[in-house]
Amino acid sequence: MVLNTAFPKLKLKNKLLLPIVQGGMGVGISAHRLAGNVAKLGAVGTISSVDLRRHHADLMEQTEKSRDKTLIDAVNLIALDREIKAAKKIAGGNGMIAVNVMRAVAEYSAYVKQSCESGADAIVVGAGLPMDLPELTADYPDVALLPILSDVRGIALILKKWMRRNRLPDAIVIENPQYAAGHLGAAGLDSVNDPHFAFSVVLEGTLKLFQELGIASEKIPLIVAGGIHNPQQVNELFGMGASAVQLGTAFAVSEEGDAHVNFKQVLTRAQPEDIVTFMSCAGLPARAVKTQWLSNYLDKEVKLQGKAGPKDCTVGFDCLHQCGLRDGIAKAGQFCIDTQLGFALKGDVERGLFFRGSEPLPFGNAIRPVRELIDYLLNRVNPTLVAAR
Repeated sequence: MVLNTAFPKLKLKNKLLLPIVQGGMGVGISAHRLAGNVAKLGAVGTISSVDLRRHHADLMEQTEKSRDKTLIDAVNLIALDREIKAAKKIAGGNGMIAVNVMRAVAEYSAYVKQSCESGADAIVVGAGLPMDLPELTADYPDVALLPILSDVRGIALILKKWMRRNRLPDAIVIENPQYAAGHLGAAGLDSVNDPHFAFSVVLEGTLKLFQELGIASEKIPLIVAGGIHNPQQVNELFGMGASAVQLGTAFAVSEEGDAHVNFKQVLTRAQPEDIVTFMSCAGLPARAVKTQWLSNYLDKEVKLQGKAGPKDCTVGFDCLHQCGLRDGIAKAGQFCIDTQLGFALKGDVERGLFFRGSEPLPFGNAIRPVRELIDYLLNRVNPTLVAAR
């Protein structure tokens, strides 16, 4: 089942992998089925750790009407354990199963520790600087650690901090907020398109930083993410010094993607004018499809922000360290992100929040298997042309 390519393999913890990473997408968009099938082909499949109980009817039955934070957090750890083990079973020893944990979530440290205990091969952390990740994973030296960062300054902060603990990242994901989906690594909406986030700038600056810090360039692979959708880009990025590419939206709409087919259709049918950037309740810029719910929300955003004030968590488990709605932070989003993403996972087109990158999808509005996506990006095998022969 494993695919091959002429490109150099990605080396993580002595494993040689296809230079493709499937990005982590919550709530539940990248769970065991997607991650396991990506890894089965020899690449890196990633489970998003956030609120995975939504994939397990028995766990939802226990907690759907509950506001008991302790109970909800406990069943989410059970769900994470189940998802990791199910993904590894599908992978059959191939590739690598990673878990994405947002630094911005309240249960960040618990998710990291549970992922290690459950057998995850790698921990990927974005939405904040994971300064303490080496300490959290100290008992699991074989687990690869991959921070997600967007500029050279952030990379320098992590490297210098981790080096004082005699640890280096096993790879660094460089995500360009100008093109990526979901939460973006920019300070605000006005800086999302800043040229200092360009892949060429960050790759060149990071390689220079490695030299300054005495780190061999081949020691830490650089994985680029955001807007990648064709083999020409892949080839160009490898030429700039990238060791692998990460894609999210393109995998989310694959046949094996864990979301409802309606979710996939919203993403594949979105036109450029349908994709908008706005402030999430996590206090970060975010990018999504302007569906009915998001359009209605944005129409009244200013009014809602003007009335912002502290209130109880609407779902009872305070999923974020800092939440614009709960904490009354006027500059952040004024909605419950867990609720809206949960609607999207189940295919509720009217009420869901559908994160999506800004760029075209590799297969347009077609929903194809992950094997075809990876084969196209790495080997230029176009399934449409093959089928027409």
